[in-house]
Amino acid sequence: MKALLGKKIGMTQVFNEKGATVPVTLVEAGPCKILQVKTKEKDGYEAVQLGFELLPQRKVGKSMRGKEFRFIREFRSKKQGEVFPQQGESVDAAIFQEGDLIEISGISKGKGFAGGVKRYGFHGRNATRGTKHEQRTIGSVGTSRPAHVRKGKRMPGHLGVDRVTVKNLKIVKIDAEKNVVAIEGAVPGRRGTLLEIRSI
Repeated sequence: MKALLGKKIGMTQVFNEKGATVPVTLVEAGPCKILQVKTKEKDGYEAVQLGFELLPQRKVGKSMRGKEFRFIREFRSKKQGEVFPQQGESVDAAIFQEGDLIEISGISKGKGFAGGVKRYGFHGRNATRGTKHEQRTIGSVGTSRPAHVRKGKRMPGHLGVDRVTVKNLKIVKIDAEKNVVAIEGAVPGRRGTLLEIRSI
């Protein structure tokens, strides 16, 4: 199984063989340490636990010894019989190859309080026929029965800061020395967001 933790660096562009520009996201992928390998016999499921970005020694307590990392995440096996690295080994961007398809999970950008038009794509109301200052309101929110707003109604509220997974992203380039991966398209989050990367 190919899985890594990384940080979003930012976006740029590269040129493909035909000379067309391709938008890419640069990600600092690894190096990560294998902290634990879970097996079906012992733990009831198969997974691998990765640690990314070492903490300063002054911040490492007694209970954290052996797992002195800022970020620790677990990747469950999606297929039976997947091969995991051994505990204590280190993995980096070299486990991937250019052209590999991956999926990336991360926390999306926070956008604060948003209305229905921005949050859900509502088209708003007409700008004519007596409408005044209501072009972006959501309109009626309930019915005469049960005389209250039903649970789950799409209304204005907090937007962003959600866990988002983007699938079928393609690796365009890999700089194995600097552990930087160029991924075609956009990935969730702002600069510095922790990303979970795994092969499909």
